[in-house]
Amino acid sequence: MNKQQPSLTERKYLLPFVLITTLFFLWGFARAILDVLNKHFQNELNISIAQSAFIQVTTYLGYFIMAIPAGLFINRFGYRRGVVFGLLLFALGAFLFVPGAYHSTFEVFLAALFVLGCGLTFLETAANPYVTELGSEQTATSRLNLSQSFNGMGSIFATFSVGLFLFRGDSEGGNVAVPYVVLGIVVLIIALVFSRVQLPEIHPSVGEEQEGGGLHNLFLLFKKPMFVLGLAALLAYEVAEISINSYFINFVTGQGWMTDKVASMVLTAALAFFMIGRFGGSWVMRRVSAQRVLLVCAVGCVVSMCMVLLNAGSLSLIGLLVNYFFEAIMFPTIFSLALKDLGVLTKSASSVLMMTPVGGCGFLLMGLIADGGNPVLPFVLPLAGFAVVLAYAWKVNRARR
Repeated sequence: MNKQQPSLTERKYLLPFVLITTLFFLWGFARAILDVLNKHFQNELNISIAQSAFIQVTTYLGYFIMAIPAGLFINRFGYRRGVVFGLLLFALGAFLFVPGAYHSTFEVFLAALFVLGCGLTFLETAANPYVTELGSEQTATSRLNLSQSFNGMGSIFATFSVGLFLFRGDSEGGNVAVPYVVLGIVVLIIALVFSRVQLPEIHPSVGEEQEGGGLHNLFLLFKKPMFVLGLAALLAYEVAEISINSYFINFVTGQGWMTDKVASMVLTAALAFFMIGRFGGSWVMRRVSAQRVLLVCAVGCVVSMCMVLLNAGSLSLIGLLVNYFFEAIMFPTIFSLALKDLGVLTKSASSVLMMTPVGGCGFLLMGLIADGGNPVLPFVLPLAGFAVVLAYAWKVNRARR
């Protein structure tokens, strides 16, 4: 007789699961806009690729600085208040684009993105581990992949709508503050909803190690080898994924393959592959172990990056697009594997893992290499990142056979 598959979530957790999943759409939208902003600011402010990379540097520096404080805040005040506070910071950063657009000063835009990045850190530090707890441990990775699929939907909507708005062919580009003001209003409405609902707090089972202070928890975490390896793999993945997204439009336009507007549409198509990979991964992981799926996808990403580095025209473009499908499951899968069996340390571990988007600063290195005159060589950086993920996947497969 076949063993019945556990449900993705329990009925009592269905509403919290739906509400939390809406947040994944929001930060997917907010992060994907950055990939369009790079080329927009290069055009409007006459800055280099490396200079525009500070868009990623300041945003993801917010993750690095605020991840631990966000974890401490959520440990003390709970998931719901962490989400509400993160949404308020998110909205503040979005509204700061208004003075940035008025003064047309790159530094003001960077300050706004830093505040917005701090808000996103609170949201992701709360939402990612919370989703893994809303149901059976067996379906935690599948559940997080499903929620993260809506992150992909937000990314697609951002590159499509904002790309069309900012890249208008021969006419003047749209005001960059407009999409952020709209986003800020939506975020405030969602913050109001979360302030009115009760989210169940997930507590560790009886018998698990007792929670200590923040520094004590960090000390315990770094004594767990599989968590440390997961942290390294997640950082390597973020270096690769964010750098590719940020460089995409510059690369395909620099090769003379398409215009800025068409490039933003092709990036939208690439993110559609990404979303399909997330939904597909969520389904496959209900039948195949998460670590095995991660191993296959890591091999796929390494091969895809080698295809790009061949600099063989359409073959390189195919490799670049296919990579989006293979990388799709990596963040939620590594994240949930790294959190496995941590019990009361889960919130602290989540805050440490949410420092890894600082890997987006790696795009600065890609920009410096690209400004040196070789548009293909920068892909060595994401190749190295995916190689680290492959090593982690190999290790975790051997450890959990």
